[in-house]
Amino acid sequence: MLDAIVLVATLLAGGDTLSGRVADPDGNPVAGATVTVVELHRVAVTQADGGYRFADIPPGRYTITVRGLGFAPLARDVTIRGATTLSVVLNRTSLWVEPVTVTATRAPLAAGLSPLPTQALSEDRLRREQSVSLAHALGSLPGINALTTGQQIGKPVIRGLTGPRVLVLEDGSRLEDYSWSDEDGPSVDARLAQRVEVIRGPASVLYGSDALGGVVNVIPEELPDANGGPRAVRSGFEISAASNNAEVEGAARVEGASGGWGWRLFGIGRFASSLHTPAGELDNTGFNALSGEAAVGTRGARGSTTLRYTRYGGEFKLLEAEGPASGEAGGPERKLSDDRVQVAGDYVVGGVRLETKAQWQRHSLIEVSDTGVSPGGQPLEGTAFDLLLNTFTLDVLAHHAAGPRLRGTFGVSGIHQTNDTRGSIPLVPGARVRSGALFAFEQAELGHVTLLVGGRVDVRRLTADSNALLKRGPEQRDYTAWSGNAGIVYRAGAAVALTANVGRAWRAPTLFELFSNGAHLGEARYEIGDARLQPEAGTNLDLGVRWQREHFRLELAAYRNAIGRFIFITPTDSFVTVSTSPRDSLRVYRYRQADARLVGGEAALEVAVAAPLTVRARADAVRGTNQAAREPLPLVPPARAALGAEVHRTGLGWADRAYAGAEVEVATRQTRLNPLDIPTGGYTLLNLSAGLVRPMLGRIGRVDIAVKNVTNASYRSFLSRYKEFALDPGRNVVLRVSLGE
Repeated sequence: MLDAIVLVATLLAGGDTLSGRVADPDGNPVAGATVTVVELHRVAVTQADGGYRFADIPPGRYTITVRGLGFAPLARDVTIRGATTLSVVLNRTSLWVEPVTVTATRAPLAAGLSPLPTQALSEDRLRREQSVSLAHALGSLPGINALTTGQQIGKPVIRGLTGPRVLVLEDGSRLEDYSWSDEDGPSVDARLAQRVEVIRGPASVLYGSDALGGVVNVIPEELPDANGGPRAVRSGFEISAASNNAEVEGAARVEGASGGWGWRLFGIGRFASSLHTPAGELDNTGFNALSGEAAVGTRGARGSTTLRYTRYGGEFKLLEAEGPASGEAGGPERKLSDDRVQVAGDYVVGGVRLETKAQWQRHSLIEVSDTGVSPGGQPLEGTAFDLLLNTFTLDVLAHHAAGPRLRGTFGVSGIHQTNDTRGSIPLVPGARVRSGALFAFEQAELGHVTLLVGGRVDVRRLTADSNALLKRGPEQRDYTAWSGNAGIVYRAGAAVALTANVGRAWRAPTLFELFSNGAHLGEARYEIGDARLQPEAGTNLDLGVRWQREHFRLELAAYRNAIGRFIFITPTDSFVTVSTSPRDSLRVYRYRQADARLVGGEAALEVAVAAPLTVRARADAVRGTNQAAREPLPLVPPARAALGAEVHRTGLGWADRAYAGAEVEVATRQTRLNPLDIPTGGYTLLNLSAGLVRPMLGRIGRVDIAVKNVTNASYRSFLSRYKEFALDPGRNVVLRVSLGE
């Protein structure tokens, strides 16, 4: 890529500015490309001559990214002092690799320099994969699966771990909700993001508890930037429809900038009826959801401040286990609302960039039942449980650099959280959590070697209220945990990098694991927690090889994750007769701890065979073992592989860009079964996709069509929570039309 970059840094008289020109390999200007100063959240769009300009940039070293439709994005470091010029050449390629990650070190870093295995879904991929469930959108990435409850609810599974062991962030701030319970997923709509970054592996050194298995960071698009002058208001619209569940989605965005201010309003509405499998309709599996954001920000010579309000909410119907067998209609419904207010700032103070993130989150989860009885034996119709979680988080980070070879981050983090238990059926007691942390993370570049080292200390106090129905008195638990990470990247030439990383991470027990004491009807069992549970502690070793050239990319990774005091649920020989159960009695399940180990690997390959054709392949496998019982861990995904090809053309008479692709995905049968697992067979799915970009109604129009499960195959995913009594969805045709400026 060195021959594709022309970097001229000249110090001239005048203020601190950054300007330049973006061109294609033939020297033609690239208009409409987006140039971003990542650390300052400044954005410029290239003009007809390919030129761009930033005013009022504080002196310092920054990461610049350049993105253009139909071109591979790139990232470069630049030192700004006075008037600085950076001109770049963008290459046309189908190998779309995000050039920078901000999640792996909490500061911008070239993706190839991270010893942690990272991956990202770009804006284009997100549009194609969009779903009301974040996990469904990520499920096509190597090493990442989705634990599903229909199409509307899913939890990301990273290297065999999910729920409270995978931390989800929105723009770097924690999402605190009830997605660690069985029937709830992360409360975020990925369609609001410009990209989603994923860390496959422990990252507690940066993010604390729950980052034991990995991190998912949903990153919104930067606000528009007028660069000190006036700028017109822009708008965009999108509609889509899916055949399987008659899902309809509509989205609208309007944004603008003037002077140092930028703003955006973005709303998404979705409605879907029941799912259909090759065997027929699944009653009570529809949903409706309304999500959106409102954001305003200001940028100046010393930094930026952004205020963002985000909402995710809806009503999600759940298929009852007895429904398909008995023919009964109806079932429970989850009502969810999640509101977040985030204030983020970046300020340059001397030679330090000070980053602050403060977030208040209100998460309400209500289940409405149409049948059943209350703990007192009375008929229950209406609200079964009602949980309300309020969380305040604060992060203050100081990013520093000592010359061109050393940079790092010092940070403090804090959380204050209250959980209120309301409704007829208490699932967990009311509780309060307070925690704080100190951490440091340093990066050194020594020739062909990049080193990253970090450490962190967390203190946490959990105070739970007494609850007579759960037979629990007041409880208090104090935890102190340390995390660490050390990684190395060795660049063996211009195209090949060898990586190694060792990290220690931790996770605090959830309220369910500690204090549950009652019937869990959705799982047909009586669950009892253990207030003596200790935090989990995992040590992960990760090795990788990355080989990337202009028309070729290969990544191989292998890992071993040893988790001490792994928390799991197991059946006992006891039964409890409860009035809330349609059965005579329920088996008692208790939460236990034992050491566990997960080993596995991933492989990803992309080859641009010829100018119009790209071939892609991926595979992953993981093996999880309870070391004490010498038995497999539950819900560990089976091995899978996929092979696909895509034809893409530009400059057509009827379209600026067009593509058509096909992928075959094969999932094997999981033969290592935990006693709680339900076996499923292997399966093969065929998926097709096509799309184009062309002017429409005076705007940039995009049309995407996808056909999932083309052959309408009958199968049961091992990670489907409906697999015991229902097939997975059959054929689904999705059409999406987007208009923007």
